[in-house]
Amino acid sequence: MVTPPAPTNATPDAVKSWIDLLPAGAQAYARLARLDRPAGTWLLLWPCIAGLALAGGLQRAPWLVLWFGLGSIAMRGAGCVWNDIVDRDLDAQVERTRDRPVASGRISVKAALAFAVALSLIGLVVLLQLRGLAQIVALASLIPVAAYPFMKRITWWPQAWLGLTFNWGALVGWAAIAPLDAPEMWLLWAGGIAWTLGYDTIYALQDIEDDALAGIKSSARALGPKARAGVAGFYVLALTLWAAALWIVAGQALAVLALLPLAAQMGWQVVKLADTAPANALLLFRSNRLAGALWAAACASVGLA
Repeated sequence: MVTPPAPTNATPDAVKSWIDLLPAGAQAYARLARLDRPAGTWLLLWPCIAGLALAGGLQRAPWLVLWFGLGSIAMRGAGCVWNDIVDRDLDAQVERTRDRPVASGRISVKAALAFAVALSLIGLVVLLQLRGLAQIVALASLIPVAAYPFMKRITWWPQAWLGLTFNWGALVGWAAIAPLDAPEMWLLWAGGIAWTLGYDTIYALQDIEDDALAGIKSSARALGPKARAGVAGFYVLALTLWAAALWIVAGQALAVLALLPLAAQMGWQVVKLADTAPANALLLFRSNRLAGALWAAACASVGLA
């Protein structure tokens, strides 16, 4: 039997970057770690910065920002490799993901696992820069992260599980500086989960038809024509929880005003979501890099005060 040539193109939501200059083999590994799709790395990083900032860590341990940046690149990459290994058969049935390195056969499962271990070792170096409490909190994330790829087979709301894992950095950032008995830390994390429910529902709109054919569950499919209203509700919930966290830390209601730029950006997303075409959904999803920066900035304005 003749094996067809392996595809060499990136997934449709990839962006041109320095990895296009790498040899073909190296490009496959870079794409496996999603280095051509940096939005996810930013979305993993901003909760870490938000937690660190609101706990007062930007004054006490500003160098942790750089360590969290490296950790976000490595652990997001490792998570994506694991996700692609588990989802390789499903990915092959979806147009946007069928050319991923594992699904297309460019990288074997064994090689992908070895790559995930290598990325995890980088994450271990970052882990060792944190104090003991933060190390324990970070390690506790491994079980929910490992379980995430299976959620789309179990529940219509895998985006909620993604929110739980992707915003774990808010707990780690806080624990790097302060104890875990603060209600504002949990409000920060819960708000992050609601935020992820919103932006990942937008992301899932790209694949809604292919997901239906492949039997993949998602919040976008669960909400159907009410997806826009659902995203609006998730964002309102996120802002409410974050406002409560800022209020508790600052001790005054005026602190909530720090979230106004973020509220405006989220409102813009909901308005633009009148168009649910894949290209527009991707644009709005990527705009959450800015939303995350505005969230972290709001936390920094209160934490630094």
